[in-house]
Amino acid sequence: MEPDYVKLKEIKPVLSEYIREALALLKKDPVPDDKAVHDIRVLMKKSRAVMRLIINQVETELFEREYGTFREVGRIMRLWRDTSVHRKTLKDLKKEYPKIFSRACENKKLEELLLKSNLPSEQTKELNDQVESINELLNKSGYRVRFQSLEKLDPQLLLTELDSSFKLATHRYIICRNNPRPSNLHEFRKKAKDFLYQLYFFRPLNPSAVKNVEKRIDSLTQNLGRYNDLDQLIRSLEYKYNAKSDSRSLDEFILMIRNEQDRYLSRVWPSAYKVFCPGQSIINVLGFKILII
Repeated sequence: MEPDYVKLKEIKPVLSEYIREALALLKKDPVPDDKAVHDIRVLMKKSRAVMRLIINQVETELFEREYGTFREVGRIMRLWRDTSVHRKTLKDLKKEYPKIFSRACENKKLEELLLKSNLPSEQTKELNDQVESINELLNKSGYRVRFQSLEKLDPQLLLTELDSSFKLATHRYIICRNNPRPSNLHEFRKKAKDFLYQLYFFRPLNPSAVKNVEKRIDSLTQNLGRYNDLDQLIRSLEYKYNAKSDSRSLDEFILMIRNEQDRYLSRVWPSAYKVFCPGQSIINVLGFKILII
């Protein structure tokens, strides 16, 4: 006999763990490596998604303070991330298309970007100050969260906020599917990630169905992320096609990147349609059978 109710995953322990994990990664080395930077930024995105989930059940001051903290940590680390991503993207392209890459390297902009991306990691006063600032922000946030009462959250209100995130992601999907410009794809990815990270707390309602949807969204957001990384690389090169310019090697290089972007998008649309097709409700998508939570 199935129970007539189900308990969602508790939010406070998970949020506290996100903060602890970020602090541990930050303290692992004097200068966080590429993986640590990526993982900390993901933890901050998950933490912001949690705050959006509980926005209507906590004081405005608490929401703004903690949400602002997680956003500020992400902002500080964004430049670190951009440099590491350019480095990884260029390395992957060189491995996959060595001849095209070699010819394009004659371009001054690409040469400058390669030099910038290959700078060795080293401690500087600015970097040390940033690390210390992040450490202070997260320690204070962790202390505040520890003394917050988040055990009696209304699960129906949480489901309402999850539904709101689902509708926002659906809205962004329809926009970018009709107009797949980079800015629209980026917004869709952000909203889909919010929904993904919030879904974790609702797994007990229908574990297999929720995990299946999580898997689809994780895959499509990863492909959108790779698309975005390539778009940022093109922007960094300040590329604009000019028929009169003698830049055939760079033109070839950019077209190769465009082909890669097309490949990533082709993987996005089928999963996105199954999850975010208009007219669907979150109950149908996730297959919730137990609505008393």
